[in-house]
Amino acid sequence: MSPHDDEEVSMSWMRPLGATGLEVSALCLGGGPLGSMPRLFGQETPAERGIRTVLAALDSPIRFIDTSNGYSDGESERRIGEALRRVGGVPAGVVVETKTDPKDGDYSGDRVRRSVEESMERLRLDRLPLVHLHDPEFHEFDDIAGPGGAVDALVALRESGVVGAIGLAGGDVRVMARYLALEVFDVLLVHNRWTLVDRSAGRLVAEARRQGMGVLNAAVYGGGILAHQDDAGSPTTYGYRPAPPAVLAAVSAMRAVCARYGTDLPTAALQFSVRDETFASTIVGMSRPERIAPTVAAAQASLPPDLFAELEQVLPSEDHWLDAPL
Repeated sequence: MSPHDDEEVSMSWMRPLGATGLEVSALCLGGGPLGSMPRLFGQETPAERGIRTVLAALDSPIRFIDTSNGYSDGESERRIGEALRRVGGVPAGVVVETKTDPKDGDYSGDRVRRSVEESMERLRLDRLPLVHLHDPEFHEFDDIAGPGGAVDALVALRESGVVGAIGLAGGDVRVMARYLALEVFDVLLVHNRWTLVDRSAGRLVAEARRQGMGVLNAAVYGGGILAHQDDAGSPTTYGYRPAPPAVLAAVSAMRAVCARYGTDLPTAALQFSVRDETFASTIVGMSRPERIAPTVAAAQASLPPDLFAELEQVLPSEDHWLDAPL
């Protein structure tokens, strides 16, 4: 599944997204922090700074933007929409994807249709190229996948042409596998489950590829712990929950390995995903325009395969991954 054992890795920057007909950049601007979610990301994002971050991304090699109806009650979409307005619409070759979200616990077919309408209005688009069913693991499978439910609504929106392709975006791979088995989705988005220290999503991703789906990888820094260059002040959580001692020890050991190769852990964590063309794109949340250029540089950096071979030697056992392997 991974090219990291090859002597050399050549990376395509623009990649096909499965059979959707869409082409996306290897790096995607994640819209989570753009709308300001301080409880999750630890800081406020002023509106103008969020908009300027999108503008900086549009002025970079990034050709893919990810957001969700539910990020900051739609504020992420509003800021992306305003940035698009300032540049005269979606630039040629740029793809903007979003996700449906429940409201007040409602994840019905009607709610999905309203969610899509809201997203189109905020993003100032009359058609959405890709919409994901977002975090369905927090709701009853039979309700969402049943007749007339959220999945049926998304399929109908695709058939009507309002939505170009539909995706499945979530965390717990054991629950996500039930939705993947429906074989109605075009794209799979996983988060926190395919990183330097966690490979929970391996079989799920393999099944998506078997179905001819495009695959996207998000949260490759594990919620922040892999984004720190040294142990001092580094978070002690992984995937938004307390990290087991074995994971903390592995992260520390990986930092030391990276230092020996003249790089740092954040660059290796990003490259681990970007170098693997199993993933059409790697989604990285950013909320400051000055972060765009160094993140693109890290995604395009040349790192030796031997580095990744050594990092594999300190990978925590499956017992410490977020989800048990399927």
